[in-house]
Parts: sequence; C-alpha cells; structure tokens
Amino acid sequence: MTLHEANKSMLLFDLLSGDSNLFHFMTIRTGGVGQGEYDSFNLGEFAGDDPAHVAENRKRLALSLGIDVQDLVFPHQAHEDKVLKVDEEFRSLPPEKRQEAAAGYDALVTNVPGVCIGVTTADCVPLLAYDPVRKVLAAIHAGWRGTVSRIVPKTIRYMADEYGCLPTDILVGIGACISSEMFEVGEEVVEAFRQADIDLSNTSFRHPTTGKCHIDLQAVNQQLLLSEHIPTENIEVMNLCTQTRDDLFFSARRQGVKSGRMVTGGVLR
Repeated sequence: MTLHEANKSMLLFDLLSGDSNLFHFMTIRTGGVGQGEYDSFNLGEFAGDDPAHVAENRKRLALSLGIDVQDLVFPHQAHEDKVLKVDEEFRSLPPEKRQEAAAGYDALVTNVPGVCIGVTTADCVPLLAYDPVRKVLAAIHAGWRGTVSRIVPKTIRYMADEYGCLPTDILVGIGACISSEMFEVGEEVVEAFRQADIDLSNTSFRHPTTGKCHIDLQAVNQQLLLSEHIPTENIEVMNLCTQTRDDLFFSARRQGVKSGRMVTGGVLR
C-alpha cells in the first residue's frame, strides 16, 4: 500500500499499481469540502451530507481520474449479494436511470474503459478484483452481512461466468476497514456466520475480559478468496483500521452513520 504521489487523497495497492490499463484507488478523508462529520472528502451521497459538497468532491475525484463526473458509478448499497454488470448498455443510460439501475447492488463488474466503478465504505470491507489478462475489474462492498452472503466468492464466479476470468489470473486488493480489535459483535452475528458455514476459528477471537467475539473481516474474506482458488500471492491486504485511524478515514462506528464515506474503485484505460 502506498499514498498516491500526485493525489494525496488516495491510497493505492502495490499489487494493482503496475498495470497501465488500470487506475485504482481508495480515497481517504482529506482533500475535500465537507464539514463536521463529513470533513472533508466525503464521496457518499446517501449518508446525510450536503449534496452540493458531495457533488464538488465527486467533481474533484472525476477530474483527478480524467473522466466525466457522469462516469462515476457508485451504487446505493444494500449489504446484500447482488452483482451488477456495468456494460455499454448501462453506460448509455441517463444519470438518473443509472442511479436507479445500480440501487441495491454491492458489487460492480466492468470491462468498459473510461468508467469508474467503486463502492463506498466507512468500516465495511472494500475489495477490488482485477483480471489483467481479460481486463476486467470488480469493486465489492463486504460488510459482515455481505460477507455472510458470500458476495466476494459470488463476484469472483461472476467474473468467470460472464468474462471467462480464471481465478489464477485475478489480483485482489482488500482495502482498509474496521479491525478485529475494534469489531466486537453479538452472538447473533456469530450465529449468522455459523449458519452460513463460514469457519471463524482462525479469523476471530474472544475478548479476555468481556468474552465478546471479535471478527477479522479482512481475514474472513481472504479465506473465502482462497476457497475460490485465488492464489495467496495474488491478494494484498491494506492493514489499516478505519475506526482508529481518524486522521485517514471516516468510521460509522466512531462517528455514527451520519458521517462521511470513502470510495474504493478503479477505471480501466
């Protein structure tokens, strides 16, 4: 992971930085116009911020990417497992129709150059999956509910089914999210993972004082990627905690849901 040299509002995955056909990023909270809990580079339009501030921040992002602001595709996510293909037909829709068509999706996949797909997060896990052979990119939002729904494996399979991607070709960046030390959950969440047949034995721990379960969502999703035959060396994890690094990130747990959102995304060239 590195800070973008020219745009200090972006973090980059080292694993995805060597391909001229892809520009990718995870934004941080600095470099925008937002105020209060949205200070300052909030890109989420569904979290209660002033729409004019969000629009300005998105305009700045599009400018830095060298694309039209209308080619930013960030869905109104639903913490579910639906995958959207962002193709030329989708791109041809008017902006308001695009937003409507993307609502309720937590993963986007595209092979269309010039379109930036991305997911908004504050503590959930953002992932980018990229096949440099077939030039296919996916952006995935995986909170604990999406993780339980196996949205990450479903997206990898979608890339294979729709575009012919091979797991051994796919590179994955797992972005910053809430750390296991801070992600305390109730027994109903533990039970949801059990019901989904997701083994937490190596990806969670019980706090010695409270007895509460803490889950490492990055590790769980890495485990799920390995089960889809993504090689270990093809996965990079951004080991930063969104809740504790208030200098870099927004955090819904720290600030409340009425707060800013980062975007993790990319645009094919």
